[in-house]
Amino acid sequence: MHGEYKVPGGKLVVADVDVVDGLLRGPRISGDFFMEPDEALDAINAALDGLPAGLDAKAIGARVQAGLPQGTVMLGLTAEAVGVAVRRAVARASDWRDHEWRLIHEAPQGPALHMALDQVLAEEVGAGRRPPTLRVWEWASPAVIIGSFQSLRNEVDAEAAARYGVDVVRRISGGGAMFVEPGNTITYSLYAPETLVAGMSFAESYAFLDDWVLGALGELGIKAWYQPLNDITSDNGKIAGAAQKRLAAGAVLHHVTMAYDIDADKMLRVLRIGREKLSDKGIASANKRVDPLRRQTGLPREEIIERMIGHFRGRYGLVGDRLGQDELRLADKYVADKFGTGEWTARVP
Repeated sequence: MHGEYKVPGGKLVVADVDVVDGLLRGPRISGDFFMEPDEALDAINAALDGLPAGLDAKAIGARVQAGLPQGTVMLGLTAEAVGVAVRRAVARASDWRDHEWRLIHEAPQGPALHMALDQVLAEEVGAGRRPPTLRVWEWASPAVIIGSFQSLRNEVDAEAAARYGVDVVRRISGGGAMFVEPGNTITYSLYAPETLVAGMSFAESYAFLDDWVLGALGELGIKAWYQPLNDITSDNGKIAGAAQKRLAAGAVLHHVTMAYDIDADKMLRVLRIGREKLSDKGIASANKRVDPLRRQTGLPREEIIERMIGHFRGRYGLVGDRLGQDELRLADKYVADKFGTGEWTARVP
């Protein structure tokens, strides 16, 4: 069995291992990481040999750490990352380049339709009717997107939302509320088979699925990193927030909203969340908390998107695509039956 894991912000670790009678046998760890002394690699393999194959990554990592020679130094690698690579080998996980990724980047669409498309495309990938896909969103109108489990009245000022013409919709993933306006955010979704994140916890898969974004931001001159559980941040503040949903159909939906040029005053009038935290700091502080990409790059939003897409294409491959008519019809049905209804939006009042 063969498994690979690119440590977010670090190096590649590869695990080749057999499983005999439920135990790991003949493990061979390799990769482009740095480690001293050389004997530490043999110690890692010895610590893995004979372990129950059903152990999770954290437990495997603890055994590896305990078996390391005193004073071992690892760069670009952690003991738990070894555990993740082993778990991915045992789970027969797929790699990014095992798939032919498709790109969807179409004209602006309404907030409820975006919510519906997320569910439709994730289900299609899970069913094997669509290859894994990267979708870049364009917004037709301003919106607040609340998490699946958030209280509508606690998160949104309904009167302010109506006054500013802001639609309120609920997504199928958890996490916090996002305020978006056309041209002021960069939103994307990944629809992938669960094999891509096999052997990973939710926390590990968040960073794994957005590691390419850190690389793209680095090329734009932004030193960014993942802030657990679901934020992308830099020295100048938060850049993006992520959310994820694993569907019973066998797919993972992972989507991210990145701030390009947020109207913090309007955001704080529409969103209730954060008012108390920011009430004594003023709008300038709010602007600092949600750090716009425009200020950090000086580039037009469209150029940032194109360079992000180019980075993904160079790293994993990417073929241009469009939404199918059957996918659009099903998304329209989901809007009518679910995402466009008051019952769904207020399912947690």
